[in-house]
Formats: sequence, structure tokens, C-alpha cells
Amino acid sequence: MTTIIDGNEIGDRIRADVGDCVGTLADAGVTPGLATVLMSDDGASETYVSMKRRACEEIGIESYHHEIDADAPADRLFDRVEELNEDPSVHGILVQMPVPDHVDARRILRSIDPMKDVDGFHPENVGRMVAGDARYKPCTPHGIQKLLAAADVDTEGKDAVVVGRSDIVGKPMANLLVQKAPGGNATTTVCHSRTTDLAAKTRAADIVIAAAGVPEMIDGSMLSEGVVVVDVGVNRVDADTEKGYELVGDVDFESAKQKASAITPVPGGVGPLTIAMLMYNTTKAAGLQSGVDVELP
Repeated sequence: MTTIIDGNEIGDRIRADVGDCVGTLADAGVTPGLATVLMSDDGASETYVSMKRRACEEIGIESYHHEIDADAPADRLFDRVEELNEDPSVHGILVQMPVPDHVDARRILRSIDPMKDVDGFHPENVGRMVAGDARYKPCTPHGIQKLLAAADVDTEGKDAVVVGRSDIVGKPMANLLVQKAPGGNATTTVCHSRTTDLAAKTRAADIVIAAAGVPEMIDGSMLSEGVVVVDVGVNRVDADTEKGYELVGDVDFESAKQKASAITPVPGGVGPLTIAMLMYNTTKAAGLQSGVDVELP
């Protein structure tokens, strides 16, 4: 029987544990603060920011939200980030991506104080992660590690295939999987748009992590019996629904679950873990910046 991995349940447990750490900080007179900055008219981005703010409120993290017109000069965004860098009540800064074309996204990520970079995308934090000394692991890959551990999936010695090479998921996920640490020690292959015979690579894997952003690109014919499938994709496709669309992953769920020993659904799989790990990183940042020891799970 295939196990459907419930990301909502796992995420709730992590958030509860992080909430206890927020309480420890509160006892020391510290309230973790997360600033979100939105420079977009994209409805999906607005939804993601709202979900993050709601998660903050549920566990006692102060949420500071800033909106900048999408057609405003790029300097307005850089100036706002600099103000937040200097604000001692803000321990974490998140600039919601994507930003408009006239804004250099890489420059924005570099402008965030590395101590407040709770997404883990600043070059300093990326370097620390690669060196095995992560300050803040990127939220989605770290969340996947937590999800696999909660589902009793051992990565050690396993053949893992990561489909997708983005800076946000694919690259850091592959790096964490190969590290000599819990949740790592896997033999890891990264596949992408130039990979030849993708199906041969995925059929040889014990663990497949799909993060390419292509709706249902991986189906059951591309998988081996007993594989563990983690679907990171969240894609809107036209559908005869009230909203006119439905959300699907990068994996054809129905055919894949016929082969998989365990699989994450979309929605309700990886997404809740991404938000939980953002709360985790923000709480860790507050502890580091205030000098208060917190024992995060």
C-alpha cells in the first residue's frame, strides 16, 4: 500500500515545536520579527505572503508587511531592504519572488543582511550550506529533509534523483542530500531540461524529488516499484472548476502512486513544510541576533 505523506500534519508538528521556542524567546523579552516585502501585482504572490503572515501570527512571530508598487523605481525596494536591515525588531527579511523585470533579483538577495536572510539565498549563507556549516538552510529543501525523516525515509546510501536545478530548490536540495549528515549521504543525480533519457534516470532512483515547474511531467512509467516521490511543483492548469483552474504537481499523482511506496500530494505535501521552515529560520535568526539559546527541532 502506498503511503500518502501528509505535509499538513508534519508541518503542524514542526510549527508547534517552533512555537515553544518562540515562547522561550518571549520569556527572555524577545519577539521574533519577520518582514515580508511584496513588489508585485501577481495574485499568487499575494496569496503566498498572506499564508506566511498568518503562520507568523499563529505562533507568536511579529509580522511586518511592506508593499511597493510594481512599477516603482528599483531603488525604492533597495531602500526598503536597507531600512529593514537596520531595524532591530526585524530578525528576518523575505522579499517575495518574482520581482518585476526592472529589478535585479540577485542584487536584491545580496542586499539583505546575511543574518536576516531567512530564505538562505544570500551568497554567504549558500556558501556556508555548501561547506556543511549552514546558518539558515533554504526552506523548501530543509522542509523536504524534515518530511522524509518524519515519514521514516532513510536517505543514507540511497540513489536520489532531483529533477530541476533552480537556486531555490534543485541545487540546494542536491547539496543537502549528498552531505555527510542526517538527511544526507545519498548518491544524488541532478536532472534538468538538457538531460537525455530522463526516464532512465528516474527509474533507477530510490527517491525522486520533482522540482522542475512542469505540470505532471513525471508519470508512473518513469518510476520503479517502491520509489519514494516528493513533488515540489505547484502548477495552475485550466480546469472545469469554480476558479477555472486546479493545482497539480510536477508528478502525475494517480499513475505515480501505483508505483510509489510513499508520495506527497499537491497541495498538502511539501508546501506546508516550506512555511514551517520559514518560521523555524526566523526563530533561529531571533535567537542568534539576541544571544538567546533556543533548541529548535
